[in-house]
Amino acid sequence: MKNPETLGITGEDAEDPGRECMALAQVIDRIGDKWTVMVVGHLSSGAMRFNAIQRAIPGISHRMLTLTLRGLQRDGLVDRRSFGTVPPRVEYRLTALGQSLCAPLTALAAWASDHRRDVETARHRYDAGDS
Repeated sequence: MKNPETLGITGEDAEDPGRECMALAQVIDRIGDKWTVMVVGHLSSGAMRFNAIQRAIPGISHRMLTLTLRGLQRDGLVDRRSFGTVPPRVEYRLTALGQSLCAPLTALAAWASDHRRDVETARHRYDAGDS
């Protein structure tokens, strides 16, 4: 495991490697979730209403979108803004922290696009018992 200081971890977390791993795992679980990636991707171009997000992401249920947005809000990646109109209007937008996640996700998407066929070929070879 890397030195906690190189990861920017200080205080109690730096003294307890198990606690450090748990903290990093929680963050990675959030940002590595497929729904999180899709929601962040769509919000990267600006604020959206709930139904617009749901229409933009095939297969996401109302409940899963609600849970994803709440988790992103809790982690400080998304801001929920409610307007006092009739009917009520709510928009979701990325915070500065959420925006900072766009570049790494874009790089990951580019890698996946560049290597998708390589991964598929490796899977076929493995499944055929040629590994």
